[in-house]
Amino acid sequence: MNNTKQNKVCMISLGCAKNLVDSEILLGGLKQENYEIVKKSDDANILIVNTCGFLESAREESVDVILDAGELRKSNQVEKLVVMGCFSDRYGSELHDELPEVDAFFGTDDHAAVLSYLTGKAHTKDDPDYFRSLLTPNHYAYLKIAEGCDNGCSFCSIPIMRGLQKSQPVAWNLQEAQRLADSGVKELLVIAQDSTSYGWDLTPRSSLHELMDELDKVNGLEWIRLHYAHPAHLHQEMIQRFGQLEKLVPYIDMPVQHGSDKMLKDMRRGLMSDGIRKRIDDLRKVNPDISLRTSIIVGFPGERDSDFKELYDFVEEIEFDRLGVFTYSEEEGTHGASFKDDVPTEVKTERMDAIMMLQQDMNWKKNQTLIGNIEKVLIDRHSEDGSSIGRSYRDAPEVDNFVRVDEKLTIGEFYNVEITDAFEYDLSAKRLVHAKTTV
Repeated sequence: MNNTKQNKVCMISLGCAKNLVDSEILLGGLKQENYEIVKKSDDANILIVNTCGFLESAREESVDVILDAGELRKSNQVEKLVVMGCFSDRYGSELHDELPEVDAFFGTDDHAAVLSYLTGKAHTKDDPDYFRSLLTPNHYAYLKIAEGCDNGCSFCSIPIMRGLQKSQPVAWNLQEAQRLADSGVKELLVIAQDSTSYGWDLTPRSSLHELMDELDKVNGLEWIRLHYAHPAHLHQEMIQRFGQLEKLVPYIDMPVQHGSDKMLKDMRRGLMSDGIRKRIDDLRKVNPDISLRTSIIVGFPGERDSDFKELYDFVEEIEFDRLGVFTYSEEEGTHGASFKDDVPTEVKTERMDAIMMLQQDMNWKKNQTLIGNIEKVLIDRHSEDGSSIGRSYRDAPEVDNFVRVDEKLTIGEFYNVEITDAFEYDLSAKRLVHAKTTV
């Protein structure tokens, strides 16, 4: 082993933003122990894979990445291979037998154990939290306000893997938000498995809207973006904050999962389609500019053609601004696994494609109406052609649309731009030196 590679760690973080935060916490702890973080596995002597086990496709990706990493371990290109995260948490004992090239398996909440394993020193659970090392660009970061989930949605194995909800105290979230802002973060993306249930388990009890009131006061932040709001738990007080708080952008990621009452009941979502409509109507009344992102599952057991038509009509009626579609995959140990998975794979794919084509058409029409608008955009990166890629308040990083500005601007800065052209998933714009923004 080349001595220049000693104490160099490469982290491969798979899955959702919640996993990304776990990876950042661990890397922060390793940095404090004088480990160097590198981006390429070829430059590392320690390889860590933070796995996702939420869907079959995610599990397949996790296995593929572990197998690739295992080849590096078997050939001694890396000295240690550590696997952690949801997939490892749930199937660690089985994986240990099938993947002997992996040196150690850890769960989702084992940051301190991983740190102790690699350093040979005792660490307490919270040690790394204060040293979090961002894997996102410096100008935006995720704030994970709670871990786990109390909901029993039929399709979801998260409570099995991550346990029941454990909210971070308000004071801790404020401390972390201020630390991030002080380090240059301008956009805070608030996440949890069910953010709208935040604080119910705290003593004294708190709530998402009370937390948002305090986050809005954090010096240095300019945008606060809300993700993973369960519609059944979206309180009127929180809805009102979209018309009251200065830094809370008019954007909400609210997975509705379906539009058929029968399917919503079978999925154990706790709110029927009319209740979802009411939440959306209230959001749009409070702030007509609000951008609604949602997630849909097609092919849940028992989904008839008539159920899918109700979903299709629901999506067409609501006109979500951003939408993602997943095909149902059976999750061991969930209530949904007790149903016969009776929707053929090809039908699931056809239904997913139909919803995506509908959404693409709506995206194009909505984007066309923005031509000529003045928008405030945050620049995320540069393109090879010299243009800049940014986002308006309507878009979260990685998953939503983007705005391409026809010059090289400073990453992490806000600019006023005029929209000059529009496509299905992106906009073209030119910078304006002096202009008022729409947000």
